[in-house]
Amino acid sequence: MTENRGTATTAILAALAFGGSLLPAGARSVSYFQLPVPDLLQGVALGLLAAAAVLLNPRLWPLFVLTVVAWLLRSTWPVLMITSYLTASTYHRSPKLIGYGVAATALALAPITPSPDLPSMIGGAGLFVWLPIALGLWLDDRRQLLAGLRERAAQLEREQAVRAGQARAEERARIARDMHDVVAHRVSLMVLHAGALEMNAKDDYTAGEAELIRITGKDALAQLRQVLGVLKSSPVDGSPGDLDRLLDHTRSAGVQVSRRDEGQPRELSPIIASTVFRVVQEALTNVHKHAQAPTTVVLRYLPDAVEVEVVNERPARTPDPLPGSGMGLVGLRERVELLGGGFSAGPRDGGFTVTAHLPEEAE
Repeated sequence: MTENRGTATTAILAALAFGGSLLPAGARSVSYFQLPVPDLLQGVALGLLAAAAVLLNPRLWPLFVLTVVAWLLRSTWPVLMITSYLTASTYHRSPKLIGYGVAATALALAPITPSPDLPSMIGGAGLFVWLPIALGLWLDDRRQLLAGLRERAAQLEREQAVRAGQARAEERARIARDMHDVVAHRVSLMVLHAGALEMNAKDDYTAGEAELIRITGKDALAQLRQVLGVLKSSPVDGSPGDLDRLLDHTRSAGVQVSRRDEGQPRELSPIIASTVFRVVQEALTNVHKHAQAPTTVVLRYLPDAVEVEVVNERPARTPDPLPGSGMGLVGLRERVELLGGGFSAGPRDGGFTVTAHLPEEAE
């Protein structure tokens, strides 16, 4: 059984069950089931019990009992309708719902009066039993659809946050690399020229100024490295902890991912560690876009190399395609091959596998 109704809805149904029980007894009730109790008192008693039974939902059996009693004593149709609706929305498309429908129809068609009106009884079964059942099933389907849409929207938001964080981190790393290539190269040339001038200076003043320039340049390079280190500090640095954070972000976006290390773990050179991180990052990005299937990340420590493999299983369904440049794997292949390694990517057993082999002497 599943509980899909809010407190307000349950309270409204309980009030309707109480109010419906106060209606005058129907013509079909004047038969074999009369009690020596005033009609209004019967209605109040049955109404209170029916309201309490509704509030006890999803324990429906007290409501079933009250429905039978109220129908036989007073032909209380609101209670029968509410019970049919609650049963449909609780036992959604299960054998229990079919059993209830058969029993409730038999109750509605039971010849209580000596001269039953068969067309009226059939109409009552359709109006008081099957129409509320159809309404309960429709509303339950609608609730499930809205819940699925909300979950899908939340998952897309999480994935968008992950992609935005990755994009920011990649942009920071790119800026750091550009600054290093441009500024550090120029400052290094300045230090070299200052050193040459210091060595070849013809007077002490020139040598002292050249030494000052050289020392200042070296200090500037050291400070530049510190600044770039801060600028590059992000989830793309490539350490084992960074890889774990990447996997955590992927899990928060709704993808099941596990990591397995093989061989003797050791510290990798910065460029190898960064490349391993980028391979895993790009492979997981493609899983987000195209598969959303359980994924395994394997890091193999070989004697003279490290190998990373990302394998996703066959997706249970084809997700909605997300836009992309289609150049991520191409860029990865070029990066790995520049380091003297090997790269492969392709389908396997209904899923997809990305593998990169990186020799550790490439530094």
